[in-house]
Amino acid sequence: MPLIVLATVATIIASQSIITGAFSMTRQAIQLGWLPRLQIKQTSSEGYGQIYVGMVNWLLMIVTLGLTIGFGKSDNLASAYGIAVSLTMLMTSALLFIAMREVWGWSLIAAGGVAACFLVIDSAFFLANLTKVAEGGYVPLLLAASVYGIMWIWHRGAAAVFNRLHETLIPIPDFLSRIAEKEVPRVPGTAVFLTRTERDTPPVMIWHVKHNRALHEHLFVLRVQILSVPWVTAEKRISLAEVAPNFWRAEACFGFMERPNIPELLLASKSLGCGIDVGDVTYYVGHETVIRREQGDGLPAWQERIFAVMERNAIHVSDFFSLPTDQVVEIGRQVAI
Repeated sequence: MPLIVLATVATIIASQSIITGAFSMTRQAIQLGWLPRLQIKQTSSEGYGQIYVGMVNWLLMIVTLGLTIGFGKSDNLASAYGIAVSLTMLMTSALLFIAMREVWGWSLIAAGGVAACFLVIDSAFFLANLTKVAEGGYVPLLLAASVYGIMWIWHRGAAAVFNRLHETLIPIPDFLSRIAEKEVPRVPGTAVFLTRTERDTPPVMIWHVKHNRALHEHLFVLRVQILSVPWVTAEKRISLAEVAPNFWRAEACFGFMERPNIPELLLASKSLGCGIDVGDVTYYVGHETVIRREQGDGLPAWQERIFAVMERNAIHVSDFFSLPTDQVVEIGRQVAI
């Protein structure tokens, strides 16, 4: 009994690192555009990494119970454990080579020599464990393929939506000319439009004018980009340009370890010469409903369906960007991918 208690305590302690790592990597994948937006709760105001992701926690519980019931006893887990550990070691050695080359700037010979020592040993372990794939080693391979498949479909779907929105862009001078020709009323205040597009008039602004037949006097178009670095310095946080009178276009950069906060970003833009009134702001965000392209030249039907389900169940963009809910207007549109 003492050994059973000791083993149970050791398992609980070891599981905490897996749970914490799963939460942290999930948030980083969301920030980098490889997973849909999930509800993330910050459990500590002091530790940024102390978070809770409910969906991931439930999935871990279900998979753990499934493995426990399916394998029955720990001896049957040996094959699955061997494949998981040896393949993890092999991938870590490959990532070490990339880090030595891209991050530390080592020469090809030095990085290759060091990485080769680990790769030879790890490859031998992995090849030896391949004989146990049929005895249970297929389980971690199936789990890894499932997770990667979800990430790949989400990334492809998000890229398809991005490309689709860029097909119907209108240059800003043409858009403003149409506004003047149709005598669209300009109302007081500032409108902030969140967009994925890198240039021209954002689609959400066009949808707003089409449905509401009015436009604010001051316009602020913001594109948020998540970089593949943990943190971004304040000097590189935001770039701003006035593309027309009272019409600003900005691009904000955040690291994958940061949480975007748009209201704070607008306050910072005042120091760059932006003349908007941050106390009188309405945020406009687009809500795309994904549908299948009729021509059949978009994503495969099964990928589109999976992506549409994930898109519908992702948390609202206003929560992701910390927008005040009483100042947000959501405009919907169907996007065929």
